[in-house]
Amino acid sequence: MIALFRALFILTTMAADCAAVAAAEMQANAIFLVADPGLQDPNFRETVVLVTHPREGGPWGVIINRPLDHRLNEVFTEYETLKNRKDVLFFGGPVARDGLVFLVRSSKPPPRAVPVLRDVYFISDIDWIDGLLQRPEPTRGLRVYSGYSGWAPGQLQSEISRGGWHVLPADAETVFDKDPAHIWPELIKRATTRQTRHPLPITHHVSWTGGAHP
Repeated sequence: MIALFRALFILTTMAADCAAVAAAEMQANAIFLVADPGLQDPNFRETVVLVTHPREGGPWGVIINRPLDHRLNEVFTEYETLKNRKDVLFFGGPVARDGLVFLVRSSKPPPRAVPVLRDVYFISDIDWIDGLLQRPEPTRGLRVYSGYSGWAPGQLQSEISRGGWHVLPADAETVFDKDPAHIWPELIKRATTRQTRHPLPITHHVSWTGGAHP
């Protein structure tokens, strides 16, 4: 449990900032950002980012197609349920890489959750995560990310308008069920075929101190 307390620092802080908004809206509004082939930033080259955009602050989310070499049983050594599994940690983004972000697929909203898609949430409740990791199938409907991706108000719209990103509707199946190696090739083909590139509909009311780069 000590490891979980330490790992959850990022999302606990973020969820506290978003709690009032999430409770008031309980609205799933995530999109996929699909990196254009010309985007050369090594942090985001050939990535797909699941992004949610609260009414207050800047958009944030996680890269869904960049698995790391670290298995979850190396991160959570105290869980017997993970010992013989090959599930890996994902790189969520360049911001706060030393912390973890948890994304869960659940038919019911977990405690202290930020809604992302229908039945998909970022969660920060330690007891809930501890319970998931002790299940016979601990990673069913669960993804764990190292770090996250974030943008200051107005920054992402500028990157989209310059052609760095394509915008597509997000779906849970792509996040949880598809082979990460196939996600970007499939979505960039879909995005460029449809020529999908438009501004992200976000209204900003307060400033946000995050950024897309560390």
